[in-house]
Amino acid sequence: MKFFIDTANLDQIKEAQALGILDGVTTNPSLMAKEGITGAENILQHYRDICEAVDGDVSAEVIATDYEGMIKQGEELAALNPQIVVKLPMIAAGVKACKYFSDKGIKTNVTLVFSAGQALLAAKAGATYVSPFLGRLDDISTDGLNLISEIRTIYDNYAFETQILAASVRHTMHVIDCAKLGSDVMTGPLSSITGLLRHPLTDSGLAQFLADYAKGN
Repeated sequence: MKFFIDTANLDQIKEAQALGILDGVTTNPSLMAKEGITGAENILQHYRDICEAVDGDVSAEVIATDYEGMIKQGEELAALNPQIVVKLPMIAAGVKACKYFSDKGIKTNVTLVFSAGQALLAAKAGATYVSPFLGRLDDISTDGLNLISEIRTIYDNYAFETQILAASVRHTMHVIDCAKLGSDVMTGPLSSITGLLRHPLTDSGLAQFLADYAKGN
């Protein structure tokens, strides 16, 4: 399973990259604003900076909600760097734009997916990635992991090449559960990745090893 980090914070991206396990980055206008990055030119430059900090794919989201606007913005984003994946919303214009970019060989990520039917449409349009938001479904007492399972079954039934990018991952158990279900990618905060490092028995075991070593020196 690929590990993406969901942030616009360059320090966190570099920290994850330094671990040697990072495969890409997802971000959005809200995450950009959280880092104080506003204005079209500043946002475009920040995407360039992210691409320099990470080796893998970087999802960059269009703001437009109409087809023509999505095409214009998506082409501008794709021209920034070959690592850029054009992130499109799951609406009719977004599906249409996904087909346009897919036919041109430009990578796409269809986002804000909350049903298996939406994921099926994205795959039919040739999306590189589809982003089901499992955490947001959990927030409204709906089983987000079940959606991952449904999409996996459908994609396997028809050999769709679209990768399931489990988004809105909140914690380490989400990561483990997505891996069990066969999600191709997860994206979440740095804490959801670094949390996998921690276990009390690792800490106590290491402490014991060091203590035993110190006794003999």
